[in-house]
Amino acid sequence: MGDKLFLLFFLSLFLLLFSSKTCLCSAAVDTISAGQSLTGNRTIVSKGGDFELGFFTPGKSLKHYLGIWFKETQVQNKAVVVWVANRDQPIIDLSSSELKLLENGNLVILNESKIPIWSTNSTSTAFNSFELVLGDDGNLVLRDGLNPHVVIWQSFDHPTDTWLPGAKMRYDNRTKKAQKLVSWKNSEDPSPGLFSLELKPDIEFVLTWNGSQQYWTSGAWDGESFSLVPEMKTRLFYNYSFVSNENETYLRYYLYVKNVRSRFMIDLSGQIKQYMWLQATKEWNQFWSKPIKPCDVYGYCGPFGRCNNVEDSSCQCLQGFKEKSLEDWNLGDPSGGCVRKTPLQCQAKDNFIQMLNIKSPVNSVQFSVESSANCQSACLNNCSCNAYLYNNTGCSLWYGDLLNIQQLDNGGDELYIRVAPSEVSSSKKKPVHRPVIVCAIAGTLALLGLVLVAIWIWGRRGSVELSIAVEGSLVAFTYKDLKIASKNFSEILGSGAFGSVFKGVLPDSTLIAMKKLEGITQGEKQFRAEVSTIGTIHHVNLVRLRGFCSEGNKRLLVYDYMENRSLNSHLFRKDDSKAALDWKTRYNIALGTARGLAYLHEECRYCIIHCDIKPENILLDADFVPKVADFGLAKLLGREFSRVLTTMRGTRGYLAPEWISGVAVTAKADVYSYGMMLFEIISGRRNSQLEDGKIEYFPTWAATKVASGENVLSILDKQLEGNADAEELTRTFRAACWCIQDDEAHRPTMGQVVQILEGFLEARPPPIPRSLQLIMEGEETYISS
Repeated sequence: MGDKLFLLFFLSLFLLLFSSKTCLCSAAVDTISAGQSLTGNRTIVSKGGDFELGFFTPGKSLKHYLGIWFKETQVQNKAVVVWVANRDQPIIDLSSSELKLLENGNLVILNESKIPIWSTNSTSTAFNSFELVLGDDGNLVLRDGLNPHVVIWQSFDHPTDTWLPGAKMRYDNRTKKAQKLVSWKNSEDPSPGLFSLELKPDIEFVLTWNGSQQYWTSGAWDGESFSLVPEMKTRLFYNYSFVSNENETYLRYYLYVKNVRSRFMIDLSGQIKQYMWLQATKEWNQFWSKPIKPCDVYGYCGPFGRCNNVEDSSCQCLQGFKEKSLEDWNLGDPSGGCVRKTPLQCQAKDNFIQMLNIKSPVNSVQFSVESSANCQSACLNNCSCNAYLYNNTGCSLWYGDLLNIQQLDNGGDELYIRVAPSEVSSSKKKPVHRPVIVCAIAGTLALLGLVLVAIWIWGRRGSVELSIAVEGSLVAFTYKDLKIASKNFSEILGSGAFGSVFKGVLPDSTLIAMKKLEGITQGEKQFRAEVSTIGTIHHVNLVRLRGFCSEGNKRLLVYDYMENRSLNSHLFRKDDSKAALDWKTRYNIALGTARGLAYLHEECRYCIIHCDIKPENILLDADFVPKVADFGLAKLLGREFSRVLTTMRGTRGYLAPEWISGVAVTAKADVYSYGMMLFEIISGRRNSQLEDGKIEYFPTWAATKVASGENVLSILDKQLEGNADAEELTRTFRAACWCIQDDEAHRPTMGQVVQILEGFLEARPPPIPRSLQLIMEGEETYISS
């Protein structure tokens, strides 16, 4: 009996001691209760398995931090960390440190000496129990254990460098303080870096260097997006919720598609970037970034560093300078810049090194002199002067650190950098012996040959793997996928202002056409406009966007392949051996195009104004079914608005008068362009054409013919030899004339045009537009001619 009592006493004592300091020994849990702790390599995992909380060691660092990371998505075998608790208070001895939820509700990190180095400062006597839960949204929540809806503290309120879906980016209207995203110092040091993002009280986001110098703004909120962030209009993956009241102003974003991981972060480069995880290729795909180029980030290369804007935006030290901390540069942080290899002598013996095609640094001081030599002397006479520039605007001198120097391709300034005399002499090239050159070339060619063979073998084994399919239709392709599908972009279908179109074949033998956008700024704008416009809408008379590729500066749009190319190739044929389109086909093309435009204007969530309707942008499938294409200039108009003010866009010859006058436009601008195209469908020729040394304008000629009582068949393409349904041709001609009325109020809607062409709405004989009358009278040459 005594032995049993002793055993019972021992077990009770053991349980009592164990409960006073409980350690989590299972990685299957997502919760830490009051009194429990997390130590060593133990972690907790969110219920759905998306996120993990624990101590981590970035790179080769010997320091440890408490953080949250995506459990199954990595970059170069490194966890993608989205939140760090003790970012400026690292732990050295991981084995004896711990994260502990105290009985009073305070969450603390204790170092090896059991001294708190980080805390939520959330002590409370209002609750009887506390628990810490890691959610599947990546939010670490400290809450009342008996009433889980009562949140005491959460990591979403204390972001580091990453903004996750569902979290707020917030400005406190009472304390006048904003939440900030602050970059890591480098890839192995999560302590706060130089770059930050915050929401300002005037409702715009700004990027700031060193807490003071603003270098990018989102523009003001317009009710749907920020004016300088057109990517937000792309409701392909994300929806945004903006709230402003007396307590706070904040923005949230959510994912439309479930089971897709996304993150928004401020990078080491000072850029903000949006990423999506591509499950098929097991990689993070950068969807967009601002500023687009790292060189546009203030202080990116640090003092006396030069950003190469021509090639890869890499940083280099100026001649005569070296990296201040080579270790930081190797870890992706060149912001510390460069220092002189040889100190200046601070006298007239110092020299200058010329740099061509340079975007000059900021903060110059103007000096009044009459020549370049006097400008140089003015710099030499001041020990703090580090550079000078002399041009038609005068003499500019730079004192102290030189920031934001950019190397341009051409057209920049001729900048002179002050260096010690020894740096000028040492910069002269030493002769290289010919045998060394020959060996180097031979070795390079041999290595290049091996690389090419390896790539060829790998490519033969590879196949195009499609990335994530969004909502069952849109696909995010990798650049490698499309390069293989197009046989390295070998078959070009056509080219335009924004790039070229290539033919490709998917693994299931489906033919595709891929538009490869060229030119960073314009290509980016067109890419966003096209994806946001037709990425989620479907209509038999709209080209189908199958997917896209967005990798760095590579932007491609992937469509269904159209066997019969574009309408203009059939109307304005260069090959007389091809038969002209018969009238029935032309009529069906006109009707189908009208239906597609009516859908854009009247049936979509937003009124979509195409802004560039012309035969080149009407594609034809194998059965000559028309597909409205090329939405790179499109504008989205909210249903609560009747018109939109925008820069003039479109093609000469199809522009409505309101574009020329600069007033805000409506969908009637598309109606006008469509009307001009109808005339070309009828005639089989360009509206404006040189005949016998004179410009002949078909709409004017046709209107005159019909107005004088001639048979409408007389204006038909002569190649059809009058073979057309006269009633259909009359309806089409009248629709065209009504569409190009000078006053947009007199033009029909595209829905009414469809009814006119179908014969359900009768169109009376139209008045001849005043612009056409002026042309007929010879009083004015209209813009379209």
